[in-house]
Amino acid sequence: MECVGARNVAAMAFCVSPASRLRLRRKKLWRRRASSSSSSSGHGVRCRSRWLKVEAKAGSESCVATKEDFADEEDYVKAGGSELVFVQMQQNKAMEMQSKLADKLPPISIGDDILDLVVIGCGPAGLALAAESAKLGLNVGLIGPDRPFTNNYGVWEDEFKGLGLEGCIEHVWKDTVVYLDNKDPVLIGRSYGRVSRHLLHEELLRRCVESGVSYLSSRVESIVEASNGLSHVVCEYDIVVPCRLVTVASGAASGKLLQYEVGGPKVSVQTAYGLEVEVENNPYDPNLMVFMDYRDYMKQNVQCPEANYPTFLYVMPMSRTRVFYEETCLASKDAMPFDLLKKKLFSRLNTMGIRIAKIYEEEWSYIPVGGSLPNTGQKNLAFGAAASMVHPATGYSVVRSLSEAPKYASVIATILKDGHAKDVFSLERRKENLSMQAWDTLWPQERKRQRAFFLFGLALILQLDIEGIRTFFRTFFCLPDWYGLFSLMHMVDVLEFAL
Repeated sequence: MECVGARNVAAMAFCVSPASRLRLRRKKLWRRRASSSSSSSGHGVRCRSRWLKVEAKAGSESCVATKEDFADEEDYVKAGGSELVFVQMQQNKAMEMQSKLADKLPPISIGDDILDLVVIGCGPAGLALAAESAKLGLNVGLIGPDRPFTNNYGVWEDEFKGLGLEGCIEHVWKDTVVYLDNKDPVLIGRSYGRVSRHLLHEELLRRCVESGVSYLSSRVESIVEASNGLSHVVCEYDIVVPCRLVTVASGAASGKLLQYEVGGPKVSVQTAYGLEVEVENNPYDPNLMVFMDYRDYMKQNVQCPEANYPTFLYVMPMSRTRVFYEETCLASKDAMPFDLLKKKLFSRLNTMGIRIAKIYEEEWSYIPVGGSLPNTGQKNLAFGAAASMVHPATGYSVVRSLSEAPKYASVIATILKDGHAKDVFSLERRKENLSMQAWDTLWPQERKRQRAFFLFGLALILQLDIEGIRTFFRTFFCLPDWYGLFSLMHMVDVLEFAL
């Protein structure tokens, strides 16, 4: 379906309705009640909270989307910051082919039942971890809004095959190419695939169904530690789900549920505006996926706001006429606005002589990169972007989350099964200590050192202008095959650091 006027319609959808205001007032009342109760019991977890307003201008109309409960400014930036309205538009796109979780998974029994594990968040990381944990015999509940997968995922074909998910790839290019300037392009020599959002969602949901995961469609307000060592997951409308352990997989902006290291690097942002379109004259070879095209098609010295952000074109030619184009800002301290990315993309396509006959879909991709790691001394666990598993400089995270879910689930199962035979006091103390086993599995010292190196690369990229980036990558691809870490065999792995 053609997305004419998609921005106006979607932006208007975030105006606060009377019913929404009623729900928000009810949530505020519940928060005051819960806060008072927690203070008196001594077991509450206090989270910083504030109201944030994001203004979206759609044509001659203006509406306000109100967002609450960001832990701090960093959490706000992770959620979308100044581009929050566009992030919400992306999250709320209709994907009719994807099943509703509530239609396939049994509901969480609210009452005296105690779950072994609650996984908060229903993205790829959350679904994968819930399925793997339940497969090991744990009583697992999944909690989060019942949303479809809306982002386009690109993966190296061999990695997805290694996960047994090759059936979820809808298109494969046998090679990928990088254009840095008007010199010869660089062929990576590795096949690349576009993931079917529908097939991946259905496959992960099928695994949850088969392993017996239960589900509650709700936002989580807080996680409260009870005196008996259990965790109470406090959801909207006074719903409380007791469990033995919680893993947060609700995305990068999880500061109200998790503690993060203080004094670490500030988060940066990768933004990209994409279009899947029908065109009359696509100049790119449909057999090659264009990983980066940093060539300058503008050929102008006029200063404009978008010129301050080095960007590249990411191209997935689905056929000779159907193409996904995405203008991408690899990373910036302040998110490059989607309006500027859109302007630059259309200007680029126009200069290249590409005529758009039909627009199938718009995409607003917002990926926080870098930032602090979670505090690994806390009892509550994390996974996926909430656990800072997004690559600090590339924005890639899906493959890592899917590949590490089985091992992480195994460690969690060991923690919980080990505690079954312990008394309440000992169980509470041991679970606090045993959580370290899971954190150490996710973030061992060697991986922390690697991440520090990647953050160095991110800091370098943030300082480079467009000419500096071209020079950097041109030099990178000229390194000899035998050059240790940068050998041809490892080139693509290191490229994920550089990108």
